[in-house]
Amino acid sequence: MAKILGGEGTRMPGSASLGGAEADAPPTESPLAATADLDRRSTLAILQAIHEEDLHAARAVGDVLPEIERAVDALVAVLAGGGRWLYVGAGTSGRLGCLDAAEIPPTFGYAPERVEALIAGGPGALLRAREGAEDDAESARAALRARALCARDAVVAISASGRTPYALAALDAAQQAGARRIAVTCDPDAPLARAAEIAIAPRTGSEVIAGSTRMKAGVATKMVLHALSTAVMVRLGRVEGNRMTHLRPGSRKLWRRALALLQELGRCDADTALAALDAAHGDVAAALDAIRRDRPRAVR
Repeated sequence: MAKILGGEGTRMPGSASLGGAEADAPPTESPLAATADLDRRSTLAILQAIHEEDLHAARAVGDVLPEIERAVDALVAVLAGGGRWLYVGAGTSGRLGCLDAAEIPPTFGYAPERVEALIAGGPGALLRAREGAEDDAESARAALRARALCARDAVVAISASGRTPYALAALDAAQQAGARRIAVTCDPDAPLARAAEIAIAPRTGSEVIAGSTRMKAGVATKMVLHALSTAVMVRLGRVEGNRMTHLRPGSRKLWRRALALLQELGRCDADTALAALDAAHGDVAAALDAIRRDRPRAVR
């Protein structure tokens, strides 16, 4: 399982000022005129509006593929050089980072300590919202100090608005450590985008329910993160063709998938695949290598 880290504090910074908040509202917070009558629509009409805006999110991600490509290249270099990739975010953004980091070890057989996730408020914030935690910039810095962040690493800070203190502090800490700085935000003009070397910023705009960035911004963020991690792992050789040759078969479903993969790519029968996987203690890539080295015993 990927490591999920975070600070404990949920205090609001004493210096924070809420004055002029509406004037400084990010585009993700502004009301969507097209859904001003949402509460008077039929159930189907509500669902149609949500679906249409989700399609807009997908198109917005398509517009930033060149930036995702740059981030992929940077992260491949970081991991190939022995560094770590750390997702950092609060609320929905933090949970999406944790989700993506958690899926990398079982899907690609990659060491969990190499791709980690920090969420404001700590692991408990995965199950219960801790809204004030996003304002605790110092807890982000402290969590990264505890991980001994260094110049070989990369921080991917996630914030739909691009203004979350927790995410901004993470990029500041990354800059001080000499680590790579990547931002994922839905406002290309936000402070987070300006603080990053590489800013992935799909313009998702206003939400069906004003300010509810778990919706369209969340859809776009999820698309960016799984595209990012998948492309990085492909580039690192963790996939053959389109098959998960480094998956970790920790369940019956995955064990069956691994055996089917070995039979197909190794061109062998079920008994040979099972014996190789057992001998490799569940290491699919090692089992496949063994089958290919011992081709005379395989059924072509």
